[in-house]
Amino acid sequence: MHRSTASPTLPSGRTLGLSLALVSAVAFGGSGTAAKPLIEAGLSPLHVVWLRVTGAAVALLPIAYRHRDAVLRRPGLLLGFGLLAVAGVQACYFAAISRIPVGVALLIEYLGPPLLIGYVKFVQRKPITRGAAVGAGVAVTGLACVVEVWNGLGFDPLGVLFALGAACCQVGYFLLADAGRRGERPVDPLAVSAYGLLIGAVVLTVFTQPWQADWSLLGGSVVMNGHSLPALIPAAWMVLIATVLAYLTGVVSVGYLSPPIAGVVANLEAVVATVLAWVLLGEHLGLPQVAGGLLVLAGAFAAQTSKSPGVEGAVAEPTGGGAAASGATAAARERVTAADGGVSGRSSRTSRGD
Repeated sequence: MHRSTASPTLPSGRTLGLSLALVSAVAFGGSGTAAKPLIEAGLSPLHVVWLRVTGAAVALLPIAYRHRDAVLRRPGLLLGFGLLAVAGVQACYFAAISRIPVGVALLIEYLGPPLLIGYVKFVQRKPITRGAAVGAGVAVTGLACVVEVWNGLGFDPLGVLFALGAACCQVGYFLLADAGRRGERPVDPLAVSAYGLLIGAVVLTVFTQPWQADWSLLGGSVVMNGHSLPALIPAAWMVLIATVLAYLTGVVSVGYLSPPIAGVVANLEAVVATVLAWVLLGEHLGLPQVAGGLLVLAGAFAAQTSKSPGVEGAVAEPTGGGAAASGATAAARERVTAADGGVSGRSSRTSRGD
């Protein structure tokens, strides 16, 4: 049987980690733009989420088979990643947006990085860089502008609770990603992503009942910003780029940046989603959104350029387990919002936690 041993040591350095995190954020950010035409063609948001996660799980089956002993090495880790980083974020997010505005739910979910910093500092009792803390605060402030939270202020206790649940699942995404490379039985980060998506697909199948969807729509055409194109194009982009590439690069980046810093950089996903919606879907940006995007960029820059003795040396170099597993987005974290089905807000915005 193939051993799921660590992959060869990758080139070290914060530059590589930041590059991978940026690729992951850009890839995740495009999921909503690809999903919106499919939703408008008649697929429900939950069925689009199922298609994304299940398609990615099938694409990663060769990786899962190659690292099949990972199920015996760290079964709890894989199960937790699938339930939290893939299925948990999605379930909580959709429950939240059914009760509170999309922008508010998105903002609350992206409290994940500050929550992650608090967990690392007060629960794990590890030092946190000042830049990571400041960057998280600046990024969340910018995100509030990006989603224009003031346009949909409202308070529903249960909706807020669900959104906080999504934020907590996002914390689990980064912590489990980092945990995969640690301990006496490290698991290759690619295996964490592959099995996490497989487990998430199984869980989502139970709740979304995909057999009720009209999948013949994928054989037709969809409309994106007034242009017709085969439905399989956005579907393939959503699966292969916004999920497979996003998870795999995000998984590796955590090992180079540490969970708190990777979490702050992940906030760029919302900015990318908004910009892509502007370019590809014609959803124009206002001045507050542009200013908010710049704040998110500033927060990510502040976080990743900070240095703290005793932390950077411990987390910047991937060790025996290869690069860290991150995934999941993020969470799997998919955020597909619909104009129909009782879901309000900007339908092009999504998150990795599908």
